[in-house]
Parts: sequence; C-alpha cells; structure tokens
Amino acid sequence: MVDVRRVVRASPVQIWVPLIVLWIIWGSTYLGIALTLESMPPLLATAMRFFVAAIILTAAVVVFKGPGVLRVSIPEFAYSILMGCMLLGVGIGTLSLAERFVPSGLAALLISITPLFIVLLRVRSGDRPTLLTLLGVAVGLIGLGLMVLPGGTTPRAGTDGDVVLWSCLLIAGSFCWAFFSWQSTSYPLPRNSLVTTLYELVGAGALLLGLGALRGEQIHFSEFTQESWNGWIWLVIASIIGYSAYSYLIANAPLSLVSTYAYVNPVIAVFLGALILSEPITRDVVLGLTIVLGGVVLVTTGERRS
Repeated sequence: MVDVRRVVRASPVQIWVPLIVLWIIWGSTYLGIALTLESMPPLLATAMRFFVAAIILTAAVVVFKGPGVLRVSIPEFAYSILMGCMLLGVGIGTLSLAERFVPSGLAALLISITPLFIVLLRVRSGDRPTLLTLLGVAVGLIGLGLMVLPGGTTPRAGTDGDVVLWSCLLIAGSFCWAFFSWQSTSYPLPRNSLVTTLYELVGAGALLLGLGALRGEQIHFSEFTQESWNGWIWLVIASIIGYSAYSYLIANAPLSLVSTYAYVNPVIAVFLGALILSEPITRDVVLGLTIVLGGVVLVTTGERRS
C-alpha cells in the first residue's frame, strides 16, 4: 500500500518492532537530557553525542555492509545533511537549550503537537485522514495536557518570560521536525536508512558545534559529574538506535502512526522520572496516561483502516 507521500508501507511486524523501540528509546531521552544538563554545556554536549554516535554507526555499517555502502551521490549527501540539521540540529538543539528553563513535562507537551502539524500537512497535500486518526490526535493532546500541565508551571530557572520564549521556540522546533519529516520522502536520500542516519548525525553535530562555539560554550571535563556522563552515554546509544528506527519508519510507515511517539514518549518519561529521580506519580498523571494510550489506539486503528 502507498500513502499520499508515495511511501510503500512495510508489513505490520516490520513497522511495530521499530515503532515500539522508538517509543521506549525516545521516551528515555528526557531523563538523559536532564542528567546531562547538570554539568555539561547543552549544545556542545549534544554535538559530541551526535559525532560519537555517527562514528559508532559508521563502524557498524562498514563491518556489516562494507565501505561501499557509504558512497552516495552529492544530492543524497546534501539532503541527508539538511535533514540532520533541521530535524536533529534544530529539534534536539532547541530542546537541550529549552530544558534549562522549561519543565520537562511542559516541554513534552509542546513537542507532542507534532502529530497535529502532521495532520495539517496531510490535509494541505490533499490527503484526508480518517475520523479515528483525527479523534486520536485530539484525545492524545487532551491526555498529555492532563498529565503534564499540573507540574509544568514553575520554571526550572530564570523567569516566566524565559519559559514563554523557549516554549515558543519548542513549538517552532516541533513544526520544523514535522515539516522536514513530511518532506523527507521527496528528497533523494540514500537507500540505506542507516547511512542516512549517520550523515544526519554528522550534519547535526557540525551545526551544533558551530552554534555552541558562537554561544561561548566551553568543555571542562573535570567539571562533569558522573550523573551527566551517565545521561550523555545513554543519549549516544539512544541516538544510534532511535534515529535509525525513525529514518526507517518515515520511509516505510504512515507518518501519523510514526508520530505517535510524541504521545508515548512523555508516558515513558514520567515512569522513568519516578523510577530514577523519585518523581511522584499523581492522580492527574494516571488519568492522563490512560487517555494518552486511548489516543494511540485510535490513531493506530485509524491508520490500519485507511
């Protein structure tokens, strides 16, 4: 089956395994970023994370596929770099900067509007999402609101103005992520999704390295805490697994189904926060969690029927 973006959809098993992996891996990154920011500069730490992940992924691809798989055309290389800069560079870079001020719950809620942007892009392209898909988007957003808004009113640092500014930038980053994910299948990207991922990581790392230098960020290894190192190492692993899964999914699965990660990720983040950081799970969180899962069921059911 082919969707409006001319994506050939894979079999259910080939979609659900990487999708569940994506839910879990990316849901854990909120905790990883919070730990990293304890003592590491946000942009340079993220750039280092992407570069190390790219090196590891390159080594794995060369060992299992041979060095020839890295050869791509100039347009394929250029669009891979563009995708990396706009998705990972802008999206994750903005999140890393925003979490200095915006509570992680509120950040998760703002990022969760990505599926709404996807639906709007589908409508604009002439596609007509099913009623269940539209209903699932609405239900998921309501659930996330109930789950994260009660604890998202106190700034981590700075003023309320800082929270407003970075909240707006997170929304802009979410649209950027949705738009370029949508456009990705019209770009001449490498056939191998792992090759696409490693070039995206290089592009994002180069962008954030330059921006971090312009911000005056500096690396002092002696000041990094063990908690920050633990968070950073996990983010490297998450970069390799998560972005590889995402690159594969946006080329082989309905984008509305893939974008359900925006609903599930905050759910994973809440449970990890309770487990690792001893954050309380309130009645609002339980209610929101239930509604979010209901939204995911509606979206997945709607996409299956379409």
